[in-house]
Amino acid sequence: MGKNTLKILMIGLGSIGQRHVRNLRQLLGENVEITAYRSRKRPYVLTEQAVIEQGSNLEEKYNIQLHENIDEAMGQKPDAVFICNPPDLHVSTALKAAQNGLNLFIEKPLSHTYEHVDELIKLIEQRNLVALVGYQMRFHPCLRKLESLIKAKAIGTILSVRAELGEYLPGFHPYEDYRHMHESHQARGGGVVISQIHELDYLYWLFGLPKRVFAVGGHLSNLEIDAEDTASILMEYRIEGKTVPVHLQQDFTQRPASRTCQVIGNEGKILVDLRALTVNVFNSQGEFSEINCFEGFQRNQLFLDELNHFLECLQRKQTPHVTVHDGAQSLQMALAAKKSLASGQVVEMEHEL
Repeated sequence: MGKNTLKILMIGLGSIGQRHVRNLRQLLGENVEITAYRSRKRPYVLTEQAVIEQGSNLEEKYNIQLHENIDEAMGQKPDAVFICNPPDLHVSTALKAAQNGLNLFIEKPLSHTYEHVDELIKLIEQRNLVALVGYQMRFHPCLRKLESLIKAKAIGTILSVRAELGEYLPGFHPYEDYRHMHESHQARGGGVVISQIHELDYLYWLFGLPKRVFAVGGHLSNLEIDAEDTASILMEYRIEGKTVPVHLQQDFTQRPASRTCQVIGNEGKILVDLRALTVNVFNSQGEFSEINCFEGFQRNQLFLDELNHFLECLQRKQTPHVTVHDGAQSLQMALAAKKSLASGQVVEMEHEL
């Protein structure tokens, strides 16, 4: 490898960790040196569809050097650390990396509690580190189109928003028993609210923080998990001086899956279907005024675009599109929803951190 070879340390080589490894090799070929530390030490290779590739060895296929000790791995001073272990370990791992002066790619969610998050943000700022949180949906063409339509006031003043994400939990990772996944366990950052936090992140991206949050739901299905599988979250926003209801429905039970967002304005509405890859705009007479279809867009392109962005930020020492501060805001929204689920009470949101 040449003197300009990028050095990447992977912490965790499950489904998302292996996706980043595949994409690093696709984008950089042999111009990236990949090392890894992982606790479970499972050598199998996962395909794009999260199925085990029989007869393949992970370290050999992607030329990965494994470390037995995380301190030893970080002591090699990689250019960046990809934190892809379970959510309950994200912040402690990120703090260790930041203390070593290492740039960070932290998979979503930032954490499952707010403990030590402010400490991490402060350390990143003090050390002038590049740190991105892995909300790849920010790169989705449908959501970017939605953002531009909202900014252009294509449907006038926003009156309400409804978003939905429903997907069957046992289908997440075909290669493993869903009961063993961190999504199934409250203490490891599981439950639909935090595990499926992308929707809260894009709502924060588009509209900021809500003023109040109320949620109902819980463990309503027969899935063998110890966290909520259903959440209906109503958030009170102030948009252009008006109180606006924003509703998010999440579940681990839907078959087939559903992922949509509807924004209603006083001059029309926008319907986004993230699975059909469409963004349709209706005027005040209920007629189509604009039809957008991103047919052929491949899901992995989200991760490639995100990775390209992160690599550019590393090269130029730029602030990423999704900072740890941003990750802290969507986490704050999720924790407010979880608190409301547990208490049955409306939760007042704090000001932006």
